Amino acid sequence: MYAAVLALGIVVLLFTFRSGLKEMERVWGTPEYSYAYLIPFLSFYVLAIRLGALRAAGYAESWAGVWVVAVGLLAFAFGELSAIYAIVQYAFLLMLWGLVITVIGVSGTRVIWAALAFLIFLVPLPNFIQISLSSGLQLVSSELGTLMIRLMGLPVFLEGNVIDLGTYKLQVVEACNGLRYLFPLMSFGFLCAVVFRGPVWQRWLIFLSSVPITIVMNSFRIAVTGVLVNRWGTQAAEGFLHYFEGWVIFSACLLLMFGEMALLAKVAGKPLIEVFDVDLPPMSDFQGWFAGRSLGGPVIAALLLLVGGAVISVLLAGRQEKVPEHVSLGTFPLSVGEWRGTERQIGDAELDVLKLTDYTMIGYSSARDASSVELYVAYYDSQRKGTSAHSPRACLPGSGWRFDEFDQVSLPDVQADGAPIPVNRVLMSMGEERLLVYYWFMQRGRNVTSEYAAKWYIFWDSVTRQRTDGALVRVITSVDDASRVPEADARLTGFLREVYPTLYYHIPQADAVPRRSSPADVLGPSSASP
Repeated sequence: MYAAVLALGIVVLLFTFRSGLKEMERVWGTPEYSYAYLIPFLSFYVLAIRLGALRAAGYAESWAGVWVVAVGLLAFAFGELSAIYAIVQYAFLLMLWGLVITVIGVSGTRVIWAALAFLIFLVPLPNFIQISLSSGLQLVSSELGTLMIRLMGLPVFLEGNVIDLGTYKLQVVEACNGLRYLFPLMSFGFLCAVVFRGPVWQRWLIFLSSVPITIVMNSFRIAVTGVLVNRWGTQAAEGFLHYFEGWVIFSACLLLMFGEMALLAKVAGKPLIEVFDVDLPPMSDFQGWFAGRSLGGPVIAALLLLVGGAVISVLLAGRQEKVPEHVSLGTFPLSVGEWRGTERQIGDAELDVLKLTDYTMIGYSSARDASSVELYVAYYDSQRKGTSAHSPRACLPGSGWRFDEFDQVSLPDVQADGAPIPVNRVLMSMGEERLLVYYWFMQRGRNVTSEYAAKWYIFWDSVTRQRTDGALVRVITSVDDASRVPEADARLTGFLREVYPTLYYHIPQADAVPRRSSPADVLGPSSASP
């Protein structure tokens, strides 16, 4: 009876989080998270080897777990209202952990905590965090890879994330950032740290070492690819050979971790096999866990909260987002004041990544002088559940640009009533090229500079207004010489004073008349070219 009721509670929990779990499983199909299918089985294995210790320690129902379930339910409700998948997915872990604590108590949970913590590796990182991490790893891997190529005796020049070998140029693209090694290697390092019999500091060392091992070995892969390209041409960086190198390097990462553990075992004077706690318990440890137990108050309360979550999920499933009408950016004028523009296009591969609803990219030239400005506006009619504007602060460094200056400034007399607007001001360079960039987020009547504030307003407006539409606005101009930076600032400020009324017209504001979204709108906006 007890076990059957708990099994039913798990089924209710899975039903409640069906949309978040479905999205999580979709992300597992990407190379970075393909390892995640193994995590539930490995978590169960870690639980199994701790069952004997759990039986010895004792277990009993606890009201503390009910409070954790309640917090998880609250997080689930906020996640569904805000339509942010990461909140929903972490809420699932909270409610699952709370149910476990309710059944076996705090003392019992301390015994099996590693099995529960292992489940964190199931949840993908929020998209904006992963983008920032990816761009940073690209640059670090490019720099270390270039250093290794030089140590191998080849002359090489690094410009951003482009490795110039003279005859060939090798670009360290996003797929070479190392995340495909980092995430699975960290999960493997966690497993090794759990089963390793040694001091706590050694376990932490095993787990944390997965990060530098990944970075160094990914950089080594880039260096080897550079040497092969220099010897046999660009075909050495493509196709089967490229993927084969990836498997070889990942295998080498695993061997390095085993070598590290073998060294720690040798210091302890033990053979490697003896420092692992990997023995499964006898079958008797899997039997009789709930025999004779009756449902207590904590478990009944937790189950009622689970049922409440299922009801909330059904009620919120029909909640539609309000998507306002907007004037197509394809009609954005090519003539603005003294500026004359030419449309530019974004490639299909980039559009697949951006997942925007509408955009415009126009290169403007001044009719008065030879100066030029590029305007880029990316509009999203829905930023639900992770689909949102990619911040230049994350994307541009990943493309090889170095930020020489970054600050927030207020541009006076830009809005129609003379009010200023805040923008992020970036002076960046790549080699001899230097650009000045202004960008900000137009979010339902707000001009926001902080990426994190933009995420908060998406959450808040989804709850209070049922709207998450918004846009990223970016303007760029070249700077011939460092002494001409003030001239470039004046150019961008003057351009924005001319173009802002048109931006205001094309981007829905706080009082925009909404239309109810269709199912297609909710599932994800389609890419549209002007």
